Amino acid sequence: MALLEVEDLQTHFRTPDGINRSVDGVTFSIESGQTLALVGESGCGKSVTAMSILRLIPEPPGKMAGKIRFMGRNLLDLSDKEMRGIRGNDISMIFQEPMNSLNPVLTIGRQIGETLRLHQGLSQKEAEQRAVDMLSRVGIPEPTRRVGEYPHQLSGGMRQRVMIAIALACNPKLLIADEPTTALDVTIQAQILDLVRDLKTDIGAAILLITHDLGVVAEVADRVIVMYAGRKMEEASVPELFANPKHPYTEGLLGAIPRLGSSLRGATARLSEIPGMVPNLKKQIDGCLFSERCYKATDICRKIAPGLEEKAPGHVAACHYASKEMVPA
Repeated sequence: MALLEVEDLQTHFRTPDGINRSVDGVTFSIESGQTLALVGESGCGKSVTAMSILRLIPEPPGKMAGKIRFMGRNLLDLSDKEMRGIRGNDISMIFQEPMNSLNPVLTIGRQIGETLRLHQGLSQKEAEQRAVDMLSRVGIPEPTRRVGEYPHQLSGGMRQRVMIAIALACNPKLLIADEPTTALDVTIQAQILDLVRDLKTDIGAAILLITHDLGVVAEVADRVIVMYAGRKMEEASVPELFANPKHPYTEGLLGAIPRLGSSLRGATARLSEIPGMVPNLKKQIDGCLFSERCYKATDICRKIAPGLEEKAPGHVAACHYASKEMVPA
């Protein structure tokens, strides 16, 4: 049994203009110790998927359906009290904007200690000592002094390390990292990714990585799901997806990645771009959601939505014209 199984997840929002289908029938699973990446452009439903797993979607205007099984329990069936026992304890999340996620009027030590007191019943003194230990573990210098400081006194990289310390304080079984390096410069990004990878090995947690950066995916993930307009377009292992993308949208994303040293080799080709815009998620679309932007699209694509189909061993894609290799019976 997988650690997390998401089955036909639908997260819709009621708006004055109609129902916004932010996540529309997404299915995937994560094994213990595995790193799964969700990738796609802004607005494709990655963060909403993560918030749905933690049941952080306000209802109304949101409405969730499907199944989210964590260690065999459907999280959508649990009471609010039961979910509070899971959030921050068994499932933790690193949010993408630490300055907005950290409380500006509470010290770093108190914010780390709050999670420990709530979920593990530590005394205030024990929580403070554990907070010092966690800051040291995530590579923050002078942790004894830092626990008494406030978020505005830390750099962006240090604030992100604090977020990681809070998320890992209770040794979670699943860590959700929502764009953990977006607001950081390239050097700090590399340090944070190395830190997450090392800490994952230490505590044996599975990771759900939310990102639009395929370079980050290549660096840390085992498997990857490509999302578009609230649906899963493709899923494969990272080496397989980069070497043999099946969906035209995935091809477009990979074609837009700058190649290191291309200008030194005399390359003059422009980066490829995906024409058009993401469809309006409030409108019902009968065919493939990507058909208006796809170079392979024909009439069947505009009339009939392709289902996810195994195109190679362990590699699925939702495209009528994706090449198919022999899949063992």
